[in-house]
Amino acid sequence: MEKALRPPATKAPLGPTTPRPHRCRTAHSTALKELPVGLKSTQFERAHRIKASAASLTSGSQATRGSEQNRSSLQPVPPKLAEASSLQLLPGKPDPLGPSPHGRAGVNFAVFSEHANSITLVLFKEDGSLWQEYDLDPRTHRTGNIWHAEIASCPLAGVLYGYKVAGEGGWDTGHRWDPQKILADPYAPLLKGRARWGQRDEFEGFTRAGSIFRGTFDFAAEPFDWGQDYERPKHAPQDLIIYEMSVRSFTADESSGVGLGRQGTFLGVADKIPHLKELGVTAVELLPVFEFDELEFQRIPNPRDHMVNIWGYAHASFFAPMSRFAADGAGPVAAAREFKELVRQLHAAGIEVLLDVVYNHTIEGGDHEPYVLSWRGFDNPVYYMVDTGQYVQMLNYSGCGNTISGNHPVTKQMIIDSCRRWVEEFHVDGFRFDLASALCRDPQGTPIAAPPLIHDLAKDPVLSKVKLIAEPWDCGGLYQVGGFPNWDVWGEWNGKFRDDIRSFIKGDAGKKSAFATRLAGSSDLYAVNQRKPYHGVNFVIAHDGFTLNDLVSYNSKHNEANGEENKDGSNDNCSWNCGIEGPTDDAGINHLRQRQMRNLMLALLLAQGTPMILSGDEYGQTRNGNNNWYGHDTRMTRFEWDELEKARESFFRFYSQLIKFRTGHPSLGRPDFLSSGDITWHEDNWHDPESRFLAFTLHDRGHGHGDLYAAFNSHHFEVPIVLPPCATGHHWCRVVDTNLCPPKDFTIGGNKGVNTTYTIAPFSSILLIGKQ
Repeated sequence: MEKALRPPATKAPLGPTTPRPHRCRTAHSTALKELPVGLKSTQFERAHRIKASAASLTSGSQATRGSEQNRSSLQPVPPKLAEASSLQLLPGKPDPLGPSPHGRAGVNFAVFSEHANSITLVLFKEDGSLWQEYDLDPRTHRTGNIWHAEIASCPLAGVLYGYKVAGEGGWDTGHRWDPQKILADPYAPLLKGRARWGQRDEFEGFTRAGSIFRGTFDFAAEPFDWGQDYERPKHAPQDLIIYEMSVRSFTADESSGVGLGRQGTFLGVADKIPHLKELGVTAVELLPVFEFDELEFQRIPNPRDHMVNIWGYAHASFFAPMSRFAADGAGPVAAAREFKELVRQLHAAGIEVLLDVVYNHTIEGGDHEPYVLSWRGFDNPVYYMVDTGQYVQMLNYSGCGNTISGNHPVTKQMIIDSCRRWVEEFHVDGFRFDLASALCRDPQGTPIAAPPLIHDLAKDPVLSKVKLIAEPWDCGGLYQVGGFPNWDVWGEWNGKFRDDIRSFIKGDAGKKSAFATRLAGSSDLYAVNQRKPYHGVNFVIAHDGFTLNDLVSYNSKHNEANGEENKDGSNDNCSWNCGIEGPTDDAGINHLRQRQMRNLMLALLLAQGTPMILSGDEYGQTRNGNNNWYGHDTRMTRFEWDELEKARESFFRFYSQLIKFRTGHPSLGRPDFLSSGDITWHEDNWHDPESRFLAFTLHDRGHGHGDLYAAFNSHHFEVPIVLPPCATGHHWCRVVDTNLCPPKDFTIGGNKGVNTTYTIAPFSSILLIGKQ
């Protein structure tokens, strides 16, 4: 993803603090600096107890956290909170981290901090008003590095909570103590913030320092009903066709027809599953669905303070679903339940769910105007990479002001526990790790060959069985395409596929060999040990960058609307506007652009490996040349369902039929690399840099689906060819000719047959199938 660099750090030392004696305070005996009041939620759900063991953290490592939150169609009335005097503070236990029910008699709280010398547990009523405050005596409430307390008679739902944390050492030590700030528990299963997307409210108590997010839980609701006949799709990796999409953008537009309360929500996506089925994809890759603050850019005056974060690449939690993706502003409990409902319905449609996860940095930023919410205040040098030997101490390999120290034992276990929760509790089928190379560095930022986190995820008995996909680079210059540590488990975004396909299709010289290598599965990158073609995730378009339409309509980015004088976003787009920058009425140029869009998609879906496509490209969405659109919650970035209808019998038809053709032909998406008997290259000009024509035959080898012949012409002139002989008793039939207008651009099942000679138009491609 494209990251906008935050301003450089400024020195803001915090003085040492002293521990408080143990005591309990109520809302009547003291006042907090943060006293938010606001909205109430009336929806709850009971959860199974989190199955985890954090006992090993007492010596510096965290154990696995399992299932916690489950769905119920029941929405009981919130329990009446007990009087403060009826609650009882007990020592509690260090296992598991986060809140957990103690039968029906109370709730245990456990949180990690190695360097704190004082921690206060603060409880709030559901409206955000202060209820109880407990200073934890380390003699009875600390085991190793885990601080813990049981609150007997604490309700199992309808309670908000946070912590105040203090310790020794100021800015120069790498610590960032802020003892008056109420911090969110890093393991909170749910977070409550503002109720509705993009609408500030009284609860969030917004100030320049940021907005309020409180941990919460619901151990009172019945388990989620996944259904008696429920099964996960469990697609073989070679059968995946991944659809990258934003929950917010997919249905935020009125044209979605899902209703105002469901626009931009989990249930809004569920309403549109028939579209995904019609398209033919087998997996969705959801841009971040962990809790984030969509208004983070508006916190302080800056060139981006007009923007709304629709991508979500700035987590406020690794465990809590995005609460404002709940329908009708129903809150965090509903969001968790509705996300499960979305997963259940997608699985019923045969579609897997992959999450785009951002474990390389958090929303808290660097030392200039930090957004202190959680990790920074609990133990900054544990959770983040810090170099106290330099003035700007927070190392920044993410481009966002901080970098998670993913290979510190505590942080490593937190990430594993987070992933396990999403697999075991929410039933997701895998993850795409944003800037995963940042997780291949030690706590000092030095790259390491065998990162413990990446290894442990690959060897985990649960996580090794789901899809693990790396974005194999970071903002510190570590580029690992084809070389990401993998243990024969990890897949990778194949950035070289994107670049080589784009270059050849737009007619760059000397790209034919690279183009052929990418079509054949990138064996130069992945034919190592037990890796397979599907370990490379092939894409031409992704969320960060041009849309498919813009790739063939703009030579340069046009990001002026972002407020950074068009300096943000990538300058290296390998795009071609086909003769005029931006929209045009020139019919010839528009026809060429349509051909190029079809050429790119044909190359992607004929290639061996795992294809990924971007939401909106199926109808030719444009963002007016903006290739870094993370902060625009407007029609420019939203899926326009009315535009889809306009393209239904033209580009959408071509796009969806091509996907279905790939899934139905065994020569495409093979589990192993091609052998000499699988493919014939009709080529004798490999070393001629001016040759921009490539043709090949994929042999069916007895599967009964027919040989495939494909040819790509990226010259400015037409190329007449003599077709190779078809298999005995078969003849060539045209499936695709990108130069033809719809519906002839794609002929379902192939036409009746073609002549032995075929003329391929400039910047066009064809696909033929051998039929009896």
